[in-house]
Parts: sequence; C-alpha cells; structure tokens
Amino acid sequence: MNSLTARLKRRIPAAQLIKYGLIGLLSNACGLAVYLLLTELGSPPKQTMTALYVAGALISFFGNRRLTFSYEGGTLGSGVRFVIAHMGGYAINLCLLALFVDHFGYAHQWIQAAAIFVVAGYLFVTLKLFVFKTAQ
Repeated sequence: MNSLTARLKRRIPAAQLIKYGLIGLLSNACGLAVYLLLTELGSPPKQTMTALYVAGALISFFGNRRLTFSYEGGTLGSGVRFVIAHMGGYAINLCLLALFVDHFGYAHQWIQAAAIFVVAGYLFVTLKLFVFKTAQ
C-alpha cells in the first residue's frame, strides 16, 4: 500500500463515511422530496433550493458534529467554519443549477438531484479537514 493510501485511510475512517452517508441520505432524501413538491407547486427552483439548503445545513451541523466526527471542540468556532464551508457548498449548488438549467436547459429536478452528491463530497472533505478537524 502506498503512503498516500495509508494516510487517507488514517484520516478518513470508513465509519465516518458510513455515518456521514446515512445522515446525508436521510436528510437529503427528505429535502429532495420537499424540493420536488414545492417546485411542482410553482416555487422557483433556485429560491426553493436556497431555503431548503439552510434547513439541511442546520440538520447537518448537529448530526455530523457529534455523530459523524465526534467533535468535542467549541460550538462557536466550529459553527463559523461550518457556515464558511456551507457557503462554498451553496455556491457550488447554485452554480450547477444556473449553468445546467439556465444555460444548457436541463431539467432542474435532475440537476438538483445530482448536485446533492457533488456538494456532499465537497462537504465531507471540508467538514473533516476544516470544520471538525481534530488536533493531530
């Protein structure tokens, strides 16, 4: 096993990925269902995504802080870093919708569903290495 693979296994334990995935699956499945319902009722896709993104981020903070990353540091510092991380995730999500829906004309439902996975990958790395990092 090369040294990069060994370092990644030490830094990103499988248990954390599984917990993160389960929390994300549950919260994003609910969020996507609400997104689809609201947009079907006439709510604009980007505004709907914005409102649901904030709600999902709150669930993510509390669920992942303790359950996924077992973080015991201060709430204020991790909360500020969390907001910064999610500003990046929100920007990625908004850009994906703007580019693929507004510019290329794809259906917003499919782009939002795909965006969940793109943003989830970005956020796992960011939460692990920036928001809830532990002293080495």
